[in-house]
Amino acid sequence: MVDAKAEQLGIMTKEAALALAREKGLDLVLVSPGAKPPVAKLVNFSNFKYQQKKKQKGGGGTKSSELKELRLTPFIAENDLQTRIKKAKEFLGDGDRVKVNIKFVGRQITRKEFGDEVADKVVTGLTGFGIVDQQPKMQGKILSFTLKPAPKSIRKQVKPAEELAQK
Repeated sequence: MVDAKAEQLGIMTKEAALALAREKGLDLVLVSPGAKPPVAKLVNFSNFKYQQKKKQKGGGGTKSSELKELRLTPFIAENDLQTRIKKAKEFLGDGDRVKVNIKFVGRQITRKEFGDEVADKVVTGLTGFGIVDQQPKMQGKILSFTLKPAPKSIRKQVKPAEELAQK
């Protein structure tokens, strides 16, 4: 027998446990029927159900971050790049991580410095929204890196400066 504060009350009969539950105004819940002897707990049953449902959901309310992907080329037009950066800001604002892939096609692989420039523009465009989690590296013909959301304290500092730039 265990009480609501997880303190052991000892082994007792079913009748004694029910009497104790009535006396304290709580419910008697069989927590582990397969154990020898079975384990029962004195709790408020509605609160107990809520805690069980919360455990089943996995902590309740916490959103796991997803990995979003942006695909770019080393010779992407400036407006297209700004559109992708804007989309990445939305992803990072939602708490998702962003993987940026810069794909080299054909003979573009001979000009890797253009891919590095695009990567630098993306990182500077996302300053305050994301932090580089995985440094840019070549994997075959793809230059890829990952960004994770910046802490909220950094995001608050960046937004007023961005709003002033728009006015």
